[in-house]
Amino acid sequence: MNPLKIAVLDLNNNHPNEGMRCILQLVRNTFESEHIPIELRVYNVRGANEIPDLTYDLYVSSGGPGSPLPTDDPWEGRFFSLIDQIFAHNRVSTRKKYLFLICHSFQLVSRHLGIGTISLRKSPSFGIFPIHKTDDGHSEPLFKALPDPFFAVDSRSYQLTAPHWERIGQLGAQVLCLEKIRPNVPFERAIMAVRFTGEVFGTQFHPEADGEGMLRYFMTEEKKRQVIENYGEGKFQDMVDSLLDPDKIALTESVLLPSFLRQSAFRLINKPVERPQEV
Repeated sequence: MNPLKIAVLDLNNNHPNEGMRCILQLVRNTFESEHIPIELRVYNVRGANEIPDLTYDLYVSSGGPGSPLPTDDPWEGRFFSLIDQIFAHNRVSTRKKYLFLICHSFQLVSRHLGIGTISLRKSPSFGIFPIHKTDDGHSEPLFKALPDPFFAVDSRSYQLTAPHWERIGQLGAQVLCLEKIRPNVPFERAIMAVRFTGEVFGTQFHPEADGEGMLRYFMTEEKKRQVIENYGEGKFQDMVDSLLDPDKIALTESVLLPSFLRQSAFRLINKPVERPQEV
């Protein structure tokens, strides 16, 4: 079997983070467990203007800090060109290209495709929160093994809201879940996941986050102090408790991105795709 070619797009702009470690760990572990050989390369998109070409089978594009609103940075046009090439390739080719978009990447592509409004939140979202499925989300194969609601790490200053339903219909996309229910505030709930096509999937949360690694990260003195200073002792303790709960982000991490990687790979190597069992 020829190795599958996988590109991981790092949009962290040279900022240290846990997300890339988690993504690379999930990619390697998933394909190792399925005995599928891979060739893996990481591209420093924002920090070094590195953009992969169209020779890869599967792309995972990370979250990252900063604004997803338009800039004149040279990487941005090249990033969107790659996205357009993937969509164009999949319209005419029988061997598809698969793409998973996380948080910052999801916001960028949602803006580029015009499926909703990207705006600054009144206050940053930071923590582990419930994510609620829509009607389409209940029939989404990648969500079958997750309860409703399920829990995920949500860390962002921007949001995708106000879905442009006509554009979503033109693309054949589906809005799959929304952020936590907030009955005491008058704000629209953000869109938290979209299936753009059969091959392109994105989340505004962080499905790659692993409880054990993030617990180590948040228990360092510097990060603990930052969280308590910015969000309070209660928020810190709530995050620690959620990171220790096997039914929260540990479940999401074990299901969502690995299922996407596995199903994409099986289609590429013509292996039957097993549908996950519903919770």
